[in-house]
Amino acid sequence: MVSVPAVVVAAPASGSGKTTLATGLIGALRRAGHRVAPFKVGPDYIDPGYHGLAAGRPGRNLDPVLCGAERVVPLYRHGSAGCDISVVEGVMGLFDGRIDEHNTEPVAEGSTAQIAAMLGAPVVLVVDARGHSQSLAALLHGFATFDSGIRLGGVILNRVGSERHEQVLRAACARVGLPVLGALPRLDELAVPSRHLGLVPAVEHGSAAQSAVDAMTDLVAAHIDLAAVAALASSNITGPAWDPVEELRLAVAPPTGGPIIAVAGGAAFTFGYAEHRELLEAAGARVVVFDPLCDELPSGTAGLVIPGGFPEEHAASLAANTHLLTTIADQARRDLPIHAECAGLLYLTRSLDGHRMAGVVEADAEFGPRLTLGYRDAVALTDSPLWQAGERVRGHEFHRTRLATAPSDPLAWAWRAPSGETIREGAILRNVHASYLHTHPAGNPTAITRFVSTAADFTRTHVPA
Repeated sequence: MVSVPAVVVAAPASGSGKTTLATGLIGALRRAGHRVAPFKVGPDYIDPGYHGLAAGRPGRNLDPVLCGAERVVPLYRHGSAGCDISVVEGVMGLFDGRIDEHNTEPVAEGSTAQIAAMLGAPVVLVVDARGHSQSLAALLHGFATFDSGIRLGGVILNRVGSERHEQVLRAACARVGLPVLGALPRLDELAVPSRHLGLVPAVEHGSAAQSAVDAMTDLVAAHIDLAAVAALASSNITGPAWDPVEELRLAVAPPTGGPIIAVAGGAAFTFGYAEHRELLEAAGARVVVFDPLCDELPSGTAGLVIPGGFPEEHAASLAANTHLLTTIADQARRDLPIHAECAGLLYLTRSLDGHRMAGVVEADAEFGPRLTLGYRDAVALTDSPLWQAGERVRGHEFHRTRLATAPSDPLAWAWRAPSGETIREGAILRNVHASYLHTHPAGNPTAITRFVSTAADFTRTHVPA
């Protein structure tokens, strides 16, 4: 099967405008008649929301750290099925990835360069042109020659100051033989509201998010040579696409019975991967999304997933839905399997910034003074509906909250911090697994099957027929 051609949108450093360019490029190509598959390198949850609005299909992540390098190509083929071009937005600078002195690969694990090499796709380098002149040629020469396994296919000049500035920059690109695919002027009106972890999620930003995507699309359509980008796109990968049913068959036999898994959504719980629902359904579950800001727990719920997000921005509204908080606490005491990550952990505590929460986890949470983020090599400390004690998992932390009081329940995970300190966190209580650690379901299919199997058992013993 021929692979869908791709372009990888990268930059020399963070803050160069990758998200604006990638989102606008997705939208402009779609407007031009292409069926566009959107991807984001790494564990980011927010950018794919804007990609999805632009593409009209789910934005997906390609993360060799969380999912395993062997799954990157199959996941790409799965996410690009039915499309004629893919746009992959990179992370940080082109060669930036997980900092690991033991890595022997030619590029950093989890970097944009690694994904581009895996897909055999060309890189379009987005350069923030502010402050650049003829010396841009030296920067481009370095990026083009640093790794022979990476093909730099062209340059997009962003935030260009004037026609004369553009002429100088184009001459610098020509000096190193790199085509300029477009030049965007400096504009302030495209600024998308930001938060402590990046953009405000598209779901929270509402209609304004669609307006921002439309503005990005207009900008790219006016200033980028879309035909040249489409002609540049390519990929030389082979092999089958990722299949959630096949993935679970290789893990353990899925349960039967169709238990209802309720997944928290809405403005407060926006961090999730498209593959999570696909795996839950492949395991035999019926997935129902609900909004804890205003909804009740879906009837017949046999398992509850509370993903990440920004509950601290909605703490008062979450606290006002007292009936749902009480219901979840009661169901947790009845052994309802609950998988809560980051925002989900906060929601299950006694309080968040002074607002009442569910009280399942005996701890209090508050907005903290610093950002905590990074990949973690974790080991499960306690058996739960997802993992068995001793299992090793790769996860990711991404939060600016903290637990002001430590939970008294058995802990979920342990890992070694970069400082050498052993970190132990999370909580396991009956069938509840709550933790700050984000995991990718595609990298942990056995955990999904176990969770659905536990939910099926709950259905048989607690849910009326």
